[in-house]
Amino acid sequence: MEIGQKVQVCRLRDRVSGDIVNKLGKVGIVKDFKMTDGSGVGAIVEFDDNTATWFFEDELKPVS
Repeated sequence: MEIGQKVQVCRLRDRVSGDIVNKLGKVGIVKDFKMTDGSGVGAIVEFDDNTATWFFEDELKPVS
């Protein structure tokens, strides 16, 4: 994954708030990366509605 790449939220690893559950299946753009708590690297994704949140890399898939 690269900054600026389009990605789709394909799954959610943990229990999350309803706002984040609503992002399942949505497409956004990777804006930055975040170190997680020993589980690897997460990607901060911004969506068309100008909201942004982070996801584990295995929760996202590239969109062409």
